[in-house]
Amino acid sequence: MHIREITTTLQSPCQTGTDLTGFKVEASDGSIGKVDKHSEDVGAAYIVVDTGVWIFGKTVLLPAGVISSIDVAGQTIHVGRTKDEIKNSPEFDKDKHIGDPGYHEQVGGYYGDHRA
Repeated sequence: MHIREITTTLQSPCQTGTDLTGFKVEASDGSIGKVDKHSEDVGAAYIVVDTGVWIFGKTVLLPAGVISSIDVAGQTIHVGRTKDEIKNSPEFDKDKHIGDPGYHEQVGGYYGDHRA
């Protein structure tokens, strides 16, 4: 995730290179899961969230632009989307998310053109 894109909204300091794997992810209306992996690629920053049993094991890709804050001390990432918006997002495709601009455009378009 490209941390510099969201530094103005952080609840606690977070440096580029911070490992966000395992952080809890909170939608605007409740918990959605934990970070499985993340990217700090400029222009294509994202987190991959394992939703566990919440959506029957669905994994979702969230563009960095939907992150509203990161609480490093509490190991929690807050996103500015509802659980339903995330539940209805395009299916995460582990084979397409790296190096497929069309997939990133699809996910970014769903979330309002935030880079994915």
